[in-house]
Amino acid sequence: MKVEQAILRKRDSAGDELATLAAIGPDLVLVFGAIDWLKAMAASLAAQFPEAIRIGCSTAGEISAEGVSDDSCVVTALRLDKSSAVEASTRLIDMADSHAAGRRLSEQLPQQGLRAVLVLGQGVAVNGSALILGMAEVLGQHIPITGGLAGDAAAFQETWVLDSSGLHNDRLVCVGLYGEDLCFSHGSFGGWSPFGPARRVTRSVNNVLFELDGEPALDVYKRYLGDYAKDLPASGLLFPFAMLGSDHAEIGLIRTILAVSEADGSLTLAGDIDPEGYLRLMHASTDALVEGAEAAAQAALQMLQGSGEGLALLVSCVGRKLVMGGRVDEEIEAVADVFGQGAVLAGFYSNGEISPFTGNLECKLHNQTMTITHIAER
Repeated sequence: MKVEQAILRKRDSAGDELATLAAIGPDLVLVFGAIDWLKAMAASLAAQFPEAIRIGCSTAGEISAEGVSDDSCVVTALRLDKSSAVEASTRLIDMADSHAAGRRLSEQLPQQGLRAVLVLGQGVAVNGSALILGMAEVLGQHIPITGGLAGDAAAFQETWVLDSSGLHNDRLVCVGLYGEDLCFSHGSFGGWSPFGPARRVTRSVNNVLFELDGEPALDVYKRYLGDYAKDLPASGLLFPFAMLGSDHAEIGLIRTILAVSEADGSLTLAGDIDPEGYLRLMHASTDALVEGAEAAAQAALQMLQGSGEGLALLVSCVGRKLVMGGRVDEEIEAVADVFGQGAVLAGFYSNGEISPFTGNLECKLHNQTMTITHIAER
């Protein structure tokens, strides 16, 4: 496998940089960029890579071998020498269509020889948990699914997804990876700490939370946020929920807020909520988040059981970026140190991360985590 990357910051030189990537004859091109960049580059990408699968999405920050950037476009080209890839995409009608859309995606992928799936989806009007559930029902639990939901710089208004047909604001796309020589590993870790009491979910529907302990969920949440409440929903990225089981046990999932409703006092979360469970607020420090990113990289490398050469695809939550501020590059540097010089880093800051738990194949929607997918060939 050969991996080349271009970090586009100036429009007038973008064509030459893309031509350099095209020279390796890529089979798969991954594109992560600011919305204006994606709109400007969609036609050029189709012209430069007519035979390659082209997938990508808008971001809340782009990740590359040089660290984290904004208002840029990171294009990573992969030539697969011993493996192959198949693209599938579908329109997402609305949030309620998430489960069915996941099934439609998976049904387009040939099952014979399928080793793993990368998925990217629009990141606002989507139930990520339902999407993954629909995909897994078709693929089975033995196929790992990784990827993430598109971002829009924490605006939570409109996100965009690129597939080989063009750029769309209502799309889901995935790539199935095939071949016995494919090496695919993953890791996911947070670094957030709980505070305050656990609150019982007393009314919810899928990913919409209406009541905690019998009170409107938005009222409870605003009390905890104090002055931060005036900046909702964006400030909710700083204070996600940890999901607890009906016995108060940690289940390892965090949920970010996508929207709030003053009309009915509800919170819309990025994934499903356990209607019999509990929620507890979380907060984090930069040092803890950097340590979490390092742990995710170590888990992926241990699963790989080889060198770090290949592509390391990093999907980290926009909430982590907001907490770390000017130190956000530190979590990328921590991952790079684990994998070493042989790994090309690419990825984005997202509205939701998709990965199995570490040491497990069952895929889940994560929030506020660093998830890492490493792809190589023997």
